[in-house]
Amino acid sequence: MNYRIINTFSDLERVCLAARETDVVMLDTEFVRTRTYYPQLGLIQLYDGESLSLIDPLEIDDMTPFIHLMKDTAVLKVLHACGEDIEVFFNQFQCVPTPMVDSQIMAAFLGYGLSTGFAALASELLGVELDKSESRTNWLARPLSERQLTYAAADVFYLMPIYEKLLARVQQAGWWEAALAESQLQCEKRTRPQDAELAYLNIKGAWQLSPEELSILKPLATWRFQEAVKRDLALNFVIRENELLTISRLKLTSPKAMEEAELDPHAIRRHGNKMAMIVKQAMQLSEDEYPEPIETLVDYPGYKQLFKELKDTVKGAAHSHGLAPEFVASKKQLNQLLSWVWKGNQDPEKTPDVMQGWRRQVVGSRLMKKLA
Repeated sequence: MNYRIINTFSDLERVCLAARETDVVMLDTEFVRTRTYYPQLGLIQLYDGESLSLIDPLEIDDMTPFIHLMKDTAVLKVLHACGEDIEVFFNQFQCVPTPMVDSQIMAAFLGYGLSTGFAALASELLGVELDKSESRTNWLARPLSERQLTYAAADVFYLMPIYEKLLARVQQAGWWEAALAESQLQCEKRTRPQDAELAYLNIKGAWQLSPEELSILKPLATWRFQEAVKRDLALNFVIRENELLTISRLKLTSPKAMEEAELDPHAIRRHGNKMAMIVKQAMQLSEDEYPEPIETLVDYPGYKQLFKELKDTVKGAAHSHGLAPEFVASKKQLNQLLSWVWKGNQDPEKTPDVMQGWRRQVVGSRLMKKLA
């Protein structure tokens, strides 16, 4: 397994132009995401079947040749468990690999569990045991050790034969177009813009709050989201979500009141006055300006029984197609369908996953009959 470190623009241009002459390339990234809102890119691995390149984005100022490769629709990009890689590319380069297929998704269409890891596939399909001990390393540190570089290179070197084996089986099973569509769906989900005004809906426990308390939580959550993005800081490093709930429940209107409620002193020092001002402003709202109560599906009559029936329907459909039930329709996707039907918000742009593409054919129609 020979690889070359690419740390100059001229070398990057050379390897990317060569890669664009091929039909398919393997891609991977190494990144760090501990305190930051956005993942911090440390390394890009590229393998075109002949040249294996470890691209150093910390050394190269102009990544245009790589962006052109990403956008080249004549070259298929293969990644494994690509969710966070997609985020990395989108945030770093404002684009994603196009077209793209995820080998984890390909494996799922062959009956593997949805979260089958790369090492597990390498072991089963290639008989290769990979060392994953460097997965939590600091990829922003320089120089990277030989062991780190070898670890990174292996992720694309062995991806090629894994992809080739999966491709033959997926095409034979008739799932290739579905695998491409599912990979695209995951890509769209990872790059969908977040509405800051709806950030409060993502806070666990928000459903327990009254409309009045939600009227406080909503602007606090919006402010926290915007602060995290602006400072590139993980949300809970601005202030933890359970503390936002406390502020909203107790209507804390001063840093002193926050101290007495035993909130994080650092967050109070930095943001106490701002949060207090937001609470005071929210408390001036009239009742008709409060957010609607957050309805949970569990509270709907007959939810548990119906959910069980839907889950059994999914199991039957999955079994008949040789797929894992959680891949055909997860709990979240079933709840998405129920919410879409019960809450009457059947916006075509918010069509549930199970009512689109291959899922609609496999199980969507059956599920809708249960809900008729």
